Amino acid sequence: MAKYAVIRLQGHQFKVEEKEEFLVDRLIDPKKIEAEVLLVADEGKVKVGKPTVKDAKVTLKVVAEEVKGEKLYIWKFKAKSRYRRKTGFRPKYTKLLVQKIS
Repeated sequence: MAKYAVIRLQGHQFKVEEKEEFLVDRLIDPKKIEAEVLLVADEGKVKVGKPTVKDAKVTLKVVAEEVKGEKLYIWKFKAKSRYRRKTGFRPKYTKLLVQKIS
């Protein structure tokens, strides 16, 4: 079983493993990444924090500062009035790499 951790970053929780890349909502300041470690599991040994695990650290590295997500479409419609609107946008993400869980 691999070593993994559950972290909280920007109000969202992520289950991460070492050498894994994942997307988060675009970081305003990518140089300051502060992840709170909520749980650490290593080969059957699990440490759960109250609310965070002390002496646990997850080292993150920014791979790409801005990555565009898939396009999302938003439809507005009002019945019996011929009102229809279609807009869309592509969310922006930051790609992070988990270097080390300690």
